[in-house]
Order: sequence, then C-alpha cells, then structure tokens
Amino acid sequence: MGLFTDIVDRVGNAMGMDLHAKLNDQLQSLLQPATIQALVAKADDAGLGDKVRSWVGNGENLPITPDELRQVLGNSEVQALVAKTGLPADSLLPALAHFLPSAVDTKTPQGEA
Repeated sequence: MGLFTDIVDRVGNAMGMDLHAKLNDQLQSLLQPATIQALVAKADDAGLGDKVRSWVGNGENLPITPDELRQVLGNSEVQALVAKTGLPADSLLPALAHFLPSAVDTKTPQGEA
C-alpha cells in the first residue's frame, strides 16, 4: 500500500462533488506526522527535499511540478494511484502538486512534522 493510497480512495469518493474542497479536506485528514516524514524522506531521495521542507517550515511554500512529484513518489506509486483512481497520471499529478504544498503547510503550523 502506497503513501497516498487512502488519499486516492477518498478522491474517488469525492468525484462529482466540489472536488477542490473535497481533495483539500481529504489531504488534511490523511496527512499525519508519519506520512509527512515519509514524504520528506522520499523527497530527499529524489533530490527535492528542500522543496518539501519548505511546506513544513515557516515561510513560503515552494511549488512542485507534476514531474517533480512523480520523482518523489516513484513510478510504482504513481501507477498504483492511477490504477486505484482510474484517473490518468496527467490529471492526478497536477491536482496533487497543486494541493499538497498547502495541505502539508496547514498540517505543520509549528514548522515541524
């Protein structure tokens, strides 16, 4: 089971509703300290740790592109997300890239996971 499997389940359930609000709400409920720490570790492995740490830290959240998010998650995780949602990666990754920085930032108001 991948890092964002539960997120994908909930996104699928939110389809047809206000997806923007639902996706943000689901990210908020699923981002726990262990999940955020795992995300930072994966970002470090991909050479993008500074970007993801900007979301955790106090200050400006650096953006992440869908391609960079693919690097962080890895192809197997992306394929699992695609299989779980039925959404193509070129739709799913931009949505996650858009919402994930602010969701992590909101879950880490003290600047730490």
